[in-house]
Formats: sequence, C-alpha cells, structure tokens
Amino acid sequence: MSAIRISEVMDLVEYEKARDTVRSRVIELKKRRRLALGDNLTLLFENRETVLFQIQEMVRTERLVEPTRVQEEIDAYAALLPGGGELSATLFIEIPELARMGQEEVRRTVNRFRGLEHGAVALELGPQVVPARFESGQTSEEKMAAVHYVRFAVPPEGRSALSDPGQPARARVEHPAARAVAELPGTLRAELLADL
Repeated sequence: MSAIRISEVMDLVEYEKARDTVRSRVIELKKRRRLALGDNLTLLFENRETVLFQIQEMVRTERLVEPTRVQEEIDAYAALLPGGGELSATLFIEIPELARMGQEEVRRTVNRFRGLEHGAVALELGPQVVPARFESGQTSEEKMAAVHYVRFAVPPEGRSALSDPGQPARARVEHPAARAVAELPGTLRAELLADL
C-alpha cells in the first residue's frame, strides 16, 4: 500500500467543509472492517482511507497548518499502513465498565491481557495460521497498552483461502484472559483481499 502524501491531506478549511461526508463514509467503511474477537477484543483492519481519516482528524484537532507538523502526523500514522502482502489492524482491548473504574483498577484490568503479543492472536486462512506481529514499544512489564498496532504477513495460500468462500477464514485469540474465534464475514474478506 503506497504511503500517504502531504498533498492528500486537506487543509483545515477544506476539511471542515467535507468532514461530515468523509466521516460518514469512513464510519461505514470501518463497520465493514471491524471484527469483534470475544467480549473484550476488537480488530479494526486499516487501509489508506482509514489512516488518512485519522490523520485528517488529528490535523483538525490539533489545528495544524504548518506542512512540517502535518508531515509529522503522516509519519506517525505510517505504521498503520500495511506493507506488500500484509494486513494491518488496530487491536483494541475494550472494557465496557471502564468508565466506572478507578485508574488503578483500569490498569489491573488491562494488564490481564499481557502476553497477547506472544502468538495469542492469529488469522486462520484455510490451512494457514498467520500470527499477529505486534508493533514494539506498546507494552512494558508494568503496563499493557489498551490499543495495539498489529500486522499479519499473509502468504499466497492465505490470499487464496480468503478469496474462496468454501475455505475457512477467521481470527482467533488464545490467551488466559480471552479465548475466542470469529469468522471473517464475506464483506470483510472482500475488503482484506482488496488490501492485499
């Protein structure tokens, strides 16, 4: 997937005029690209449109007008774009009762998911098992992040399985805090094939 160029990022005035339309389109896109993996984990598969939207929203929120600052945002979000033969996703640890918890309780609850980055999350595409590769620096011994950026290096056999409705395609997590399998619906399979 090609890098996002600064010329693709709308300036503040242009984006404010287009924001409602862009936002509605991306919300619908994200619905097709989101997969619940049990009660507490969600994968949102990223592509150029979802990443560009994140950049636009950050430029809007931070009121960025200097090209160097806009480029810094592009560079910061570049890790979300999948490379060749890869899928990229944001993995969210979602705790519904979070709003009612204190800071220490939130930390303990999220920390239950430590170790996810050690092969606990994978795609099963036909006979292929494709483990998630977590971006480094998101977890320490003391603290687990609630948002992780992951990549899946999909071999040609995995792509074939995605395109064949007769082949299984699912995501799974096998971890003491979460065990789940979720089938990839046809709409998500199509989105992921387009990414590859």
